Amino acid sequence: MIPARYQASRFPAKLMQDLAGKPVIQRTYEATVETGLFDEVYVVTDSDTIFDLITASGGKAIMSQKAHESGSDRIAEAVETLDVDIVVNVQGDEPFTEKQSLQKVIEVFKDDTDEEIDLASLMTPIQDWDEIANPNTVKVIVDHRNFALYFSRSPIPYPRDKENKAIYYKHKGIYAFRKRALLDFRQMPISPLEASEKIEAIRFLEHGKKIRMVETEVTGIEIDTPEDLERARKVWK
Repeated sequence: MIPARYQASRFPAKLMQDLAGKPVIQRTYEATVETGLFDEVYVVTDSDTIFDLITASGGKAIMSQKAHESGSDRIAEAVETLDVDIVVNVQGDEPFTEKQSLQKVIEVFKDDTDEEIDLASLMTPIQDWDEIANPNTVKVIVDHRNFALYFSRSPIPYPRDKENKAIYYKHKGIYAFRKRALLDFRQMPISPLEASEKIEAIRFLEHGKKIRMVETEVTGIEIDTPEDLERARKVWK
């Protein structure tokens, strides 16, 4: 499921911006299909423009019936009546989505016979302090089993002791959910923590859901700003 909201706050209509001859959302959809990992791939959108684009190019799309606070809310509505076990959320602004990382996040469920894991997501180590301090970069800290402890736009852990070389992880916005966790998510109220950080994963943590983080070295380019789009165009060339 690829949630695709037309009016992004930081970069309105970013999903319809041109990337090497096709809109960003179409590039993301095609990259996701090309991994060959999924029975079905859908764009879930509130936009007639995006819906028509995907279906006209031979893709599958679902029209959201309601306004939603997050991509997870939008997907939860879409899958409620579908017969699925695991649902993967690929962000619409990730045109460089690739198989290796998606496969890693799906694999964690295969050995989870006790169904301890409610959802899984990706993280990648970062070292550049400008990126660590950038509020557009969501950071995550984990326990010794790589279950998420907290997500923040602030640098976590805070580097009070400069000699202690902590490892910082960037959260990549790809999730794999058990369907039950998604349906539960729809019933959970937004807390002040989630509202403050604008990070939907915090809602899962506050309500006791367990998020297994999987490390990947693949960074890709998430298109949050016009500058990101220009960088993506150069990489595509």
